[in-house]
Amino acid sequence: MTYTAQAPLIAELDAQRPLPLMANIALRLAVVLAKWSERARSRKALGQLDAHLLRDVGLERRVAQREAHRMFWRS
Repeated sequence: MTYTAQAPLIAELDAQRPLPLMANIALRLAVVLAKWSERARSRKALGQLDAHLLRDVGLERRVAQREAHRMFWRS
């Protein structure tokens, strides 16, 4: 599940009944960690694509490598 798909779920939880402060903090931390993990995996996979697949997605090798080397916490 992507981060953008998780945001409405958090809003729905908050609308039903406000979460206690620590639960809210823990939930938001879990969302951030999941987002970072997804970025790290997708950037690693992007760095491993060959030229043919990069052409299929419309990226040049240097652009893909620059994105693949970005730190996971950077959007």
